[in-house]
Amino acid sequence: MKTTLLNKAALTTGTAFLLTAMMGSAHAEPTGYDQLTFQTEVKEEIQNDEVRASLYKKAQATDSKTLATTLNTSINNAMKIAKRYPTVTVSTGQQRTYPRYDKNDKIIGWTGQANIDLKSTDFAATSQLIADLQETLVMDNLNFGVSDTKKDALEQKLMTNASRAFQQQAKNLTRAWDARGYRVVNVSLNTGSNYPRPMFSAMSMKAGAADESVPSQSFESGNSTISVTANGTIELTK
Repeated sequence: MKTTLLNKAALTTGTAFLLTAMMGSAHAEPTGYDQLTFQTEVKEEIQNDEVRASLYKKAQATDSKTLATTLNTSINNAMKIAKRYPTVTVSTGQQRTYPRYDKNDKIIGWTGQANIDLKSTDFAATSQLIADLQETLVMDNLNFGVSDTKKDALEQKLMTNASRAFQQQAKNLTRAWDARGYRVVNVSLNTGSNYPRPMFSAMSMKAGAADESVPSQSFESGNSTISVTANGTIELTK
């Protein structure tokens, strides 16, 4: 009989402990009441340190094979010139070919275009390379921005600042609502960039003559704004 009573007592104590644990767990979960959702943002202006450019060769031919030969030869020559500038990353860009028709919908020839893309933090070398390439290619666009290395470092700092700003705003709202404290229900950090508009785009500049060199251009890279926002919900505790 004593053994039975002890077992009952242990069972009762275990049940009470289980209920207490369940109540504590339920209390730790957000209730859905007295919740506030808001956003904080921090941003910083930073000088652009990277230039990106695209140049192209456009040609026409009566057959696609001749057209491809013309385009490939031009791009291959451009790649050879680009090797003189090791600080500039060069890659083949968009390439497209399409037929030309007469009024009877008969193919009378082919038109094609091949691009090469440049990217570098060495402005002087990129400017000179563009000048060299413009003797045979046409400028498509030129843009400035922040390099990944520089942007990642700044975003790391801004995420910390955005988190602190979110916590400070949470404290301010807690006092405004006469609450004892708060707990975070959820929060997310989002990055964003505001780059300046391209200096020029889709230029109609024609390639210079073989005996004329194109002067290099002085770059003014401008600034970009990097931002981080903290979006989240807090629950006020009374």
